[in-house]
This record gives sequence, structure tokens and C-alpha cells, in this order.
Amino acid sequence: MPSIASMHTAASPEHEGRKETPATGRPHPHPHPHPHPHPHYSDVAEQIGPRLPGAIYQNVDGRFEVLSLVTDPADAAALLRRDSARWAVIVRDTLRPDGQPFAVGSVWTTSDYLIRPARTAYASAA
Repeated sequence: MPSIASMHTAASPEHEGRKETPATGRPHPHPHPHPHPHPHYSDVAEQIGPRLPGAIYQNVDGRFEVLSLVTDPADAAALLRRDSARWAVIVRDTLRPDGQPFAVGSVWTTSDYLIRPARTAYASAA
């Protein structure tokens, strides 16, 4: 499987606002409209919300399965092409049959809602 970084090398930077990218036509889940987080989003866990691997959430832009959570700031900044990024979520739009994984850095808001919680620890098959 190709690395997440290699999947995003040709992608355009994340848009400010809910617009489609010219190359893919894929809408981005609402990126944060400001270059820095709001003071009430001071905690990274609050910004990420319940978007852990395996979770599915929905908003006006689509329904997204969380494939990976990147919490290393250097990796997140590279994926999002934004120096201020502290984390990134790799998602796939499940409403698009050809949905390809892409990185988002938008904070969890009241317009997002959880459809399926993240996977829990592996359960015994017995």
C-alpha cells in the first residue's frame, strides 16, 4: 500500500472554505476558516473530536470514514501543507464509490455528527 504522504504529493493545498478541488472535484470537509485555532479549541483532543480510526462521521460535505489520525506536527504540516498544523485526519468519503483517502485538518464542530464510533481494542474471537 502506498504511503499516505505519496498519495498527497500531487494534491492541491487544502482550501479555505467548502469548495471542490479542480483536480479531483472532491469537496473538503470544512477546513478551519482561520489560520490558528480558536481559544476554546486549545486542546488537540477537542479539535479532533471522536475522529479516531474506524469512526464514520458526516457533515454537509459528505460522509467520511476515518482511516488514520496523524498527531506528529511535522507529518501533519506536510500532509496539509500548512506549517501551523498540529494534527491531521486521513479520511475517505464513503458516499463516493471512487473516494480516495485525503487529509483534513478541520476542527470538530456542531455541524459534524458521528455515525459510527471508532474501533475499540481487538476483541477475542472465542
